Amino acid sequence: MERDMQSFLEKAEVLIEALPYIRRFNRKVIVVKYGGSAMIDDSLKKNVIQDVTLLKLVGFKPIIVHGGGKEISKWLEKVDIKPEFYNGLRVTDEPTMEIAEMVLGKVNKDLVRMIEELQINAIGISGKDGGLLKVEKKFSDGRDIGYVGEITEVNPKILYDLLEKDFLPVICPIGMDKNYQTYNINADDAACAIAKAMKVEKLAFLTDIEGIYADMNDRSSLFSELRTSTARQLIKDGNIGGGMLPKIQNCIDAIEAGVSRVHILDGRIPHCLLLEIFTNKGIGTAILDDSEAGYSGQAL
Repeated sequence: MERDMQSFLEKAEVLIEALPYIRRFNRKVIVVKYGGSAMIDDSLKKNVIQDVTLLKLVGFKPIIVHGGGKEISKWLEKVDIKPEFYNGLRVTDEPTMEIAEMVLGKVNKDLVRMIEELQINAIGISGKDGGLLKVEKKFSDGRDIGYVGEITEVNPKILYDLLEKDFLPVICPIGMDKNYQTYNINADDAACAIAKAMKVEKLAFLTDIEGIYADMNDRSSLFSELRTSTARQLIKDGNIGGGMLPKIQNCIDAIEAGVSRVHILDGRIPHCLLLEIFTNKGIGTAILDDSEAGYSGQAL
């Protein structure tokens, strides 16, 4: 009985710890970029959807921007098209673009179904709907990589309308150029662009890494909080490279554009989103402006 009472008290303490965060972020918009292993593993997928649903139920206004790269590659192989990448970007010819849009649409509606099963109203859209994401052709080191889009403009009116009507928007990263040609968009870029345009309170990236390290070979050097000035220094010193470099640059850009805080989270950890947002220390890396108060209440 005493052990049960201790368990109950611990649960109560968790709720009390979450209270100031629930109060602070009530009615605030949060963009969640959903990708990586958490999209493949059914158990992790369920956890993510539960997390986002809970955020909505306690007063947040969440928006999901999802990828689907692994699923696209799987379907390309089914039709004997070999996936090709250049500088981490998918080379997207016309057949690849057609399959990518179909697959992302399926992923989108699967996520909507999972949210609806939890009795939350969700609507799946792409960047084409309401002119949400306007793009131009993206080149990588001067190379034409096909129908890959660079976002030039975000029109978030449709998102404000959906949030106002109490819907949870689920966005797949497809956009159009001025000639109404369809383009595939990097999901990180789409999430960042939407977060900047709406100046959201939080932008969270679910990834396959634990967070940002001062030294990638030293697991004890994980940053719980990382100031933008320190992030720039890490880039300058060559401590951040590869696929993380554009992600961190996106984070810095978002903070400078008015996003309050950006989170890098390991989507392989069950309920990582709740643990990061509602606990005092979190479990990933929170990136914030130099003047922003940290978890301790003091600017570091």
